[in-house]
Amino acid sequence: MPNRLAQAQSLYLRKHAENPINWWSWDDEALETAKGENKPIFLSIGYSSCHWCTVMEGEAFSDEAIADYMNANFLPIKVDREERPDLDSIYMQALQMMVGQGGWPLNIFLTPVDLVPFYGGTYFPLEAKYGRPGFLQVLQAIRRFYDSETEKVESVKAEILANLQSAAVQSAAGELGKDLLRLGLEYSAGILSSRGMGNSFPMIPYAEAALRGVRFHFADSRYDAATTCQQRGLDLALGGIFDHVAGGFHRYTVDSTWTVPHFEKMLYDNGQVVEYLANLWGAGFEEPAFERAIAQTVEWLKREMTSPQGYFYAAQDADSFVTSSDIEPEEGAFYVWHYQDLSELLVEAELNELAEQFTVTADGNFEGQNVLQRRQPGQLSDTTELILKKLFAVRYGALPETVITFPPAQNNQEAKSQNWAGRIPSVTDTKMIVAWNSLMISGLARAAAVLQKPDYLKLASQAANFILNHQRVGDRFQRLNYNGKPAVLAQSEDYALFIKALLDLDQATQALPNPQSSYLTHAVKLQTEFDDFLWSVELGGYYNTDASSDLVVRERSFDDNATPSANGVAIANLVRLALRTEDLQYLDRAEQALQAFGGIMSRSPQACPTLFTALDWYRNYTLVRTTAEQVEALIRQYSPAVVYMLETNLPQQAVGLVCQGLSCKEPALSEAQLQQQVAQSQVREG
Repeated sequence: MPNRLAQAQSLYLRKHAENPINWWSWDDEALETAKGENKPIFLSIGYSSCHWCTVMEGEAFSDEAIADYMNANFLPIKVDREERPDLDSIYMQALQMMVGQGGWPLNIFLTPVDLVPFYGGTYFPLEAKYGRPGFLQVLQAIRRFYDSETEKVESVKAEILANLQSAAVQSAAGELGKDLLRLGLEYSAGILSSRGMGNSFPMIPYAEAALRGVRFHFADSRYDAATTCQQRGLDLALGGIFDHVAGGFHRYTVDSTWTVPHFEKMLYDNGQVVEYLANLWGAGFEEPAFERAIAQTVEWLKREMTSPQGYFYAAQDADSFVTSSDIEPEEGAFYVWHYQDLSELLVEAELNELAEQFTVTADGNFEGQNVLQRRQPGQLSDTTELILKKLFAVRYGALPETVITFPPAQNNQEAKSQNWAGRIPSVTDTKMIVAWNSLMISGLARAAAVLQKPDYLKLASQAANFILNHQRVGDRFQRLNYNGKPAVLAQSEDYALFIKALLDLDQATQALPNPQSSYLTHAVKLQTEFDDFLWSVELGGYYNTDASSDLVVRERSFDDNATPSANGVAIANLVRLALRTEDLQYLDRAEQALQAFGGIMSRSPQACPTLFTALDWYRNYTLVRTTAEQVEALIRQYSPAVVYMLETNLPQQAVGLVCQGLSCKEPALSEAQLQQQVAQSQVREG
């Protein structure tokens, strides 16, 4: 019999609807019930495309003995981290304090009165293995601990709560000078250049900060930022993390060689990677593989990830079914290739060509099968592209030019029951998340400007217009949309990233015959709402969410994870708004916010690359007033702290006016002089 989650809007929650565990959602009724029955809360947080979340759902959460004990002794609550990133942030931080690392599923135990955690972990197996105890034994031990070791429980809680509260209040900064900026940009280059032995993640916030450092040519630097940034682009565009057959980037690889991915595709990764590759191109690294990766990703986005209403879906699972009779899906099944299948599909010359260009062998590189990874950069031949089209046809049942849209399988039953022409696809989470859509809008806007692709801009504009027209309930902006219905109050990342997306669209449209000034108008309006509800008057910076009694602390997140920090993005937005509107109050607020996080920037520069991106904007902001003709050329280049504004009233014979800080240079009388002034303004010492 289905539990309470059967009626949830979240795909992740509904995946647990058939569990024998009596799951609750995070709401007042659940919290009051736990308090009234004095049951410790078992809080489990994950997301729909999380592989180990899926594994635990099929193992421990489906076990009758575990369910019986859980239901009798705990109040079990399921949370979708994509719905409530504020809860996820607090309890992930607590878990890292407890065990030194985090991850999903995030499983943590809270006392019911104050919601403070006292024990936690990630994946717990059904039976003891992988050096981890069986989940039932964990539950029994924790309940004994809760009942018989009250003083120890309170001691653990007190330490965790104190650390959470301390982390929520950052010390103010000293001078926001060039030395601090160099520290942060060089740390990002160093982190990006290090190659460990484990997983490889895109780490785009670090890559973007490191790319900003290239233009400074720091003397005596330990890192070659230009080479490091270009290599990260090559790792992404050539590696197995990229789907060379159909486009789109997987979340990470499980090795240091960028070969075997963890196969889920997340919208937030793809938006950031598209923007980064476009910025590399604009910075002069015109590698054909970068342009191909962007183009293929846009095709994947249009084909599989764009709703009829114009917004973008959230994610695709790592796992898929090989046949409709399978009980459990297999990781990567939609994407990998048996050598025998390739040898039957391709003639010998084609197989040899594929093996010359990609890592294709009889033994394979993933459980006896092949993940395609390019062997060298450059332009793929027409022959190789035709071979990849054959592989596409095997996967999708038709050649790419005939597959305009590919309908999503919204759950496992849909995936198994439909008559697919090719392979059974992974499940797609079709909810709309404002923050993630915004990352893709920004990526498309930047790629459109750099590569002169109007269709990219059209795709971005459609998504932005959907958000502008549908994401309000009353006077408040909303984070999610389920099948046309907005839900959940917007959090700081939604405000910050969508304002950035609007500003990116504003810039990308400056060179059009009819620039869209409405994007700036909407950005200003949304910034006012952001300031009204989430700005911290006492501390500076932006809170993650509205004040709420169900939050142990009210955080102002500054650190970057798979996505850039909301406060870092928000501060950069404030500088851009100051330039674009000529309202210096925005600049004052940006300085206040940077001061609020200056202490952590000095002590832990490795944690917050996006704050250093914001500091770069604050120290080197430049406004260029010029004509549409000049904007079209300038905007294709990588000038990371420049805002462009069309100007019809330039001095006689001038082609542009470059204003740095609060003063302007002499009018530029030639394109060359304008380019030189822009470059100089980007590396000023003051």
